[in-house]
Amino acid sequence: MTALPQHKMTVDEYLAWAEGRPGRFELYAGAVYAMTPERAGHAKIKFSVQAALLSGIRRAGLPCHMLPDGMTVRIDDSTAHEPDALVYCGLELPASVVEVPNPIIVVEVLSPSTRRIDASLKLAGYFRVPSVAHYLIVDPDQPLIIHHARGNNDTILTHIVREGSITLDPPCFNLALGEVYGAA
Repeated sequence: MTALPQHKMTVDEYLAWAEGRPGRFELYAGAVYAMTPERAGHAKIKFSVQAALLSGIRRAGLPCHMLPDGMTVRIDDSTAHEPDALVYCGLELPASVVEVPNPIIVVEVLSPSTRRIDASLKLAGYFRVPSVAHYLIVDPDQPLIIHHARGNNDTILTHIVREGSITLDPPCFNLALGEVYGAA
């Protein structure tokens, strides 16, 4: 078992501390939090949304990249999250990188322990990152994705999507719910 540090950390200190440690962690306001183990349904939907994002990028022929969980998104000097999937565009990051500085899409799959945090703290946090255009909150139990998109003048537009597809522009591709949930 990994003991969590009791002192406040910056993101840089956290990344140095977390490197090579077993388990998954996030940093919020300088405090390190261990992430709970995933349930099979969560893992299955997480993989499906990752595959659907990759498929959408490839269909559109975009110079974008999907990365699964394990990558860090820095919110500020003392907060860093690890989304279940993300998309960034441009040159591919070096293989040794653990932090994605310019995600355009971030995705969280709901779990019993993170449901409230994903819809509040992470929603506000992810949109503090200037490159984030879309934040998707995916329900693992039913065909339901809550799509938050950056609008004009720092407004956040929210769509509750139960069928069809979600247009993610930028970078300009569609995410089909049928690819995430099977026959949605």
